Amino acid sequence: MPAPKRTFEVTFLDLKLPYQELKEELDVACARVLESGRYILGDEVEAFEAEFGEYCQTSHCVSVANGLDALTLALKACGIGPGHEVLVPANTYIATWLAISHAGATPVPVEPHIATYNIDPNELAKSLTPRTRAIMVVHLYGQTAAMDDILQFARRNNLRVVEDASHAHGASCSGRRAGSLSDAAAFSFYPTKNLGAFGDAGAVTTNDPDIAERIRVLRNYGSQKKHFNSVRGYNSRLDPLQAAFLRVNLRHLDEWNLRRQKIASLYLNELCTAQNCILPTVPEWAEPVWHQFVIRHPLRDQLIEHLNSRGIETAIHYPIPPHRSEAYSDQTFAAGSLPRTEELAATVLSIPIHPHLDPESAQKVSRAILEFTG
Repeated sequence: MPAPKRTFEVTFLDLKLPYQELKEELDVACARVLESGRYILGDEVEAFEAEFGEYCQTSHCVSVANGLDALTLALKACGIGPGHEVLVPANTYIATWLAISHAGATPVPVEPHIATYNIDPNELAKSLTPRTRAIMVVHLYGQTAAMDDILQFARRNNLRVVEDASHAHGASCSGRRAGSLSDAAAFSFYPTKNLGAFGDAGAVTTNDPDIAERIRVLRNYGSQKKHFNSVRGYNSRLDPLQAAFLRVNLRHLDEWNLRRQKIASLYLNELCTAQNCILPTVPEWAEPVWHQFVIRHPLRDQLIEHLNSRGIETAIHYPIPPHRSEAYSDQTFAAGSLPRTEELAATVLSIPIHPHLDPESAQKVSRAILEFTG
């Protein structure tokens, strides 16, 4: 008989809460789509694309079915394919690597900066080969990577740059929004994201009209005109219902990010004395949106059990690096070749942070961590 499901006083995330807060607006949006009779592409999708593109400070936004498709089609639209290598963070969710593989290219892992968790620009040159064509950057946990340094390296070596901005809706680097910092940027609107839909959804933002047009063709069976297919495309279209929901949530994104920032400030202030507990580092040029608040502790698993015993739910982002997954067992990575990545996988812990977490619950989390660390 399976063990009873554990209940928590402080849950990591409750996806019912965004709907409860915005129920009236979301219900109106839902009815508008259902009454329209248009359920594939159309005005609702185009309106969301215009609004999200403007939000990201880009000229173009092309919506797709999900975040993985956004990553894959962004790479393909940038000309990445078989025989090419793409420099990619070793410390990321496997979707970033899968997109490179689906585009026909080879992911080449680059170690993170141990303090920021993001790809280390100083490590890029070590992995550069004559086959390198692009860098796929991840703005992990809601903080942008060091894009100024990365873009300088890319320009020197004639490389495309694609952002995986799935954690970074609204984040900024040197005053510029994630999504506008590269040749093309891929977003996921999975329900757990800062800007989440009520199902799968994704988009690519870019200032390059040619890249935008290639993605529009690729997402729709390779067709610009019905029955005329110029390339072997995909069926990857955002449906109007999710677009309508995203338009509602987008209006509240900055407020929700501000709530996350307040919780992050509370954690940073209260946990600064926690022994052996390493807190996130925020460079002066970064304005994170705290998709996750990730700490590090050498006794991570024991800390999880302690927090669980105090009624606090946590998560790990991510316990298995892509290079250690079975999916990439065909690529040989020497033992110890990515030590920073493996250290992070063994020590990172995500504690609750979301727009509907009340300060009292955040303080309960802080007190429980301080109780464990001394």
